[in-house]
Amino acid sequence: MKNIIVILLVSFFGFTAQAQDKKNKSAKADVEVKGNCDMCKKRIEKAAYSVAGVKSAVWHSDDQVLHLVYNEQKCSLEDVEKSVAKAGHDTKDVKAPEDSYNDLHTCCQYDR
Repeated sequence: MKNIIVILLVSFFGFTAQAQDKKNKSAKADVEVKGNCDMCKKRIEKAAYSVAGVKSAVWHSDDQVLHLVYNEQKCSLEDVEKSVAKAGHDTKDVKAPEDSYNDLHTCCQYDR
């Protein structure tokens, strides 16, 4: 009887520890992304949606923030930032490559 109780307790704590390690399926994050206009908005949001696991991506030109909802089990915030930077827009942590920035339309080229 004593062994059964010990086994049940060990199993219970094992399942509890596993449940805490799971990543969020609907994580929310705000990322600062440089841009100027509606063309930038479309490009930034398209780049964010190109990352598997992104559920929602909305960029606002007034505060230059990309509001994200994404599945942490499928992607990371860094994956999204890299995709946006590859499209030519600097984020807080990832700078766009020079050639991607230079390929932007002149109205989209923000101050670096």
